[in-house]
Amino acid sequence: MPALITPMRENGDIDEEALRKLVDWHVEQGSHALVAVGTTGESPTLDHVEHMRVVEIVIEQAAGRVPVIAGTGSNSTTEAVLLSQHAAQAGASAALVVVPYYNKPTQAGLYAHFRAVAEAVPELPVLIYNVPGRTVADIGNDTIVKLARDCANIVGIKDATGDLNRPSLLRLELGEEFIQLSGEDGTALGFNAHGGVGCISVTANVAPALCAQFQEATLKGDFATALELQDRLMPLHRALFVETSPGPVKYACSLLGLCTPFARLPMVEIAESSKQAVKAAMQHAGLL
Repeated sequence: MPALITPMRENGDIDEEALRKLVDWHVEQGSHALVAVGTTGESPTLDHVEHMRVVEIVIEQAAGRVPVIAGTGSNSTTEAVLLSQHAAQAGASAALVVVPYYNKPTQAGLYAHFRAVAEAVPELPVLIYNVPGRTVADIGNDTIVKLARDCANIVGIKDATGDLNRPSLLRLELGEEFIQLSGEDGTALGFNAHGGVGCISVTANVAPALCAQFQEATLKGDFATALELQDRLMPLHRALFVETSPGPVKYACSLLGLCTPFARLPMVEIAESSKQAVKAAMQHAGLL
């Protein structure tokens, strides 16, 4: 499931035409679902109107061909509720709600935050998004378990910690029904072996067909094929984070003619050495 970039023109405006073409391309390439306006979609620098419009465009263009998960998180609970309610009204399949960043809530605060969002959109499945490398706060397994048991529509998690103990521990507590998705491309192979069922992926922006084939192999238990694909993709997983995302992934997409490499400040154009690393990894994967 690609964590979609938000294509932009060189003047910083959202490129709606490129976004629609991107959605069609991902469906054709075999992506299993689309995630709109997550971190990779530059949610921190989109205003509310833009954020909602991107969600609407992705849902409209997908036209039911694949599910659309809307990023609706914020470090303000009121804002997360507002964005989640809009996603529900727009027809999203689920909401991806990040752990509140910067204000460093306690576990009690995290529980209250996610419960408030879930109760505001009882008809919409909610996925917790745990990425302490960006949020500082790390939601604990005990808090996740309590939320899943207390809120019927908190159905899963995107975990970007790279800690492969977590899917096994959560599986013991919540069973197979609780949807566990990796948010870290490099360890997605091990994550699925521990009970995960997919990945919300940065690399899938650039190599959607390969990432879909990789996931399908793991879900069939064909880890030999998955490992072959992992060997092709691993340099790309690393290169797309040679600088802070989405700088490298937008550059990679520009090499495929999907969009410009422009990202809004405080993101800037990646260094020449980073461009060379991205190109080399794409060539290794057979994309260039």
